[in-house]
Amino acid sequence: MSSELEEFLGAYSPPVQELARLTRALVLQVIPQAVEQVDPPSTIIAYGLGRRYADLICAIAPYKTYLNLIFSNGARLPDPEGLLAGVGKRARHVKITSSEDLQAPALRALILAALALHGEIP
Repeated sequence: MSSELEEFLGAYSPPVQELARLTRALVLQVIPQAVEQVDPPSTIIAYGLGRRYADLICAIAPYKTYLNLIFSNGARLPDPEGLLAGVGKRARHVKITSSEDLQAPALRALILAALALHGEIP
């Protein structure tokens, strides 16, 4: 993990830091080719197939006691388990409060579907 990422996560509680590391591991396991970018002004860790906003697939947004896994095109994703929250025109998120949340097959399916929207066939 980069020092930039460690410095960014240092602003959060140890439990949120651990959730962020576990979420990061899941995203990179599902999308090993992802470009990771720490964006302190936006308070996110972004993942995409390039460095442009149009390349963004998902992002980790830490908060005081939980984090959101944001999907840039979440409104277009199939969500039969109803994990996605939000009402924006494009983005949706999944609230992650524990490591158990990361074990849900539906969460992995959402990441794969988000990748497929970018023309990458998992």
